[in-house]
Amino acid sequence: MRYEGSARRSQTYNTNVVDKIWNFFSSVKVGVWLIVITLIASAVGTIFPQEMYIPTSADPALYYEEEYGFLGDAYYQLGFHNLYTSWWFVLLLGLIGVSLIVASIDRGIPLYRSLKNQRVTKHDNFLKRQRMFSTTKRGDDEEQLLEEIIFRLKEKRYRVRKENGSILAEKGRFSRWGPYVNHVGLIIFLLGAMLRSVPGMHLDDDMWVREGETKAIDGTDHTYYLKNEKFTFEVYDEENDQYSEALERVQQPIPKNYQSDIILYKAGEKLPGAKPELEKVKEYSIQVNKPLKFEDFAVFQVDYRQEMRKMNFKLENSETGKALGKFKVDLLNPKEVYKLDNGRKVVLQNYFPDFYFDAENNKPATKTNIPNNPAFIFKMFTPETPKGEIAFIGIRQNLDPSNDNQYKITFDGIETEFITGLTVKKDKTLPMLLIGGIIFMLGVVQGLYWNHRRIWVKITEDEVWMAAHTNKNWYGVKREVDDVTTKLGINQLVDYQEGKEPNN
Repeated sequence: MRYEGSARRSQTYNTNVVDKIWNFFSSVKVGVWLIVITLIASAVGTIFPQEMYIPTSADPALYYEEEYGFLGDAYYQLGFHNLYTSWWFVLLLGLIGVSLIVASIDRGIPLYRSLKNQRVTKHDNFLKRQRMFSTTKRGDDEEQLLEEIIFRLKEKRYRVRKENGSILAEKGRFSRWGPYVNHVGLIIFLLGAMLRSVPGMHLDDDMWVREGETKAIDGTDHTYYLKNEKFTFEVYDEENDQYSEALERVQQPIPKNYQSDIILYKAGEKLPGAKPELEKVKEYSIQVNKPLKFEDFAVFQVDYRQEMRKMNFKLENSETGKALGKFKVDLLNPKEVYKLDNGRKVVLQNYFPDFYFDAENNKPATKTNIPNNPAFIFKMFTPETPKGEIAFIGIRQNLDPSNDNQYKITFDGIETEFITGLTVKKDKTLPMLLIGGIIFMLGVVQGLYWNHRRIWVKITEDEVWMAAHTNKNWYGVKREVDDVTTKLGINQLVDYQEGKEPNN
């Protein structure tokens, strides 16, 4: 793009640090490389799942290495597991934005000056160098010819200026600003994407709520609470004629409905350390694609699971198998002592909600606090064994460390409950992303479907010179000018290809 009579700053100043930084970011190559690096990083971020898509109970620091080995660990250490909120990815977006701003200013101001200060009368060499150029022997009435040319060009919706026997006609000047409108749209879009990492602007968190549990909603600063009154899980009926063939092929239940019947509460003013007083806001049934909406938040139904809540045990005589008492352990809030009849009791010495054996330390341990694989170390006291006997109980495990216990503990049933999986979403950046996208598309249309056309006419001593230029669609401008010249009896423009001088 040529900037007639107005130089770009990056091409005239290169003396101090500010100039060098300006020149660096004004380079189109730098901008392209920043975009390429960002695209490559985005592609790498899809190799393994983002942290939001791994199991909620998994520790990311262990999950990626266990599932994907060395590459998974490197993926985690480099921050690709939370790519779009990582500091370096946000920095890349910021650098792209800086490049767009600097490049736009560096080129936009000279373009504005050159378009605003266009001279009507051009040097002969300038006209001869244009790709489209023609000469015609002039007649006697110079003014009448110029007026007829102006009239015909205005019919074509050209904006015409006249000066000292010369004419400048142009239209579609606004199309030259299409790329800069693109830049404005991209800058707004990038700013919206960067703001997603600012607290309070964007939220996309998962929360799990058990039936009957009341829990603070993530991101509301303990202002709103949600109570899960009931979770409903329905499947399609295999005897339903409409779906019987499909269900028979799948050979497993197909979910028909996940639904959480909830109550939304709002917390009133509270004293430090005191429980808030909750005021009911509304009752609602959250279903897939039917979220609960309030203020800037939306709560979606996305998942469910069935967890063990309580485990029933029996104390038995090891030899006879006679039951001597029963007790129940709440897996979320276990008691330390369980008293039975006739002076018998069971003491819970250790509880491992998600049991695994730590080989490095040679002792049992737990991965999480969720009862996925509960295991217990009990100590049994009876009148016959006042010192107590140790038993290790786990799923499909019942160990007697001493191999000499008179009593043992056995499973006597499990009680489960549904837990609903909800996603809390909040996005104040969507309007900015939408506006940026719309502005970008307007710039695309502006630069793609219109073009800047200029026509110069100059009366010399014995000839009428005419030249034309456009930033694209040379055929279109030639067709317009040929229509004018044909009606006025002037020689048509000759389209000289680039690098070929016109004949004199």
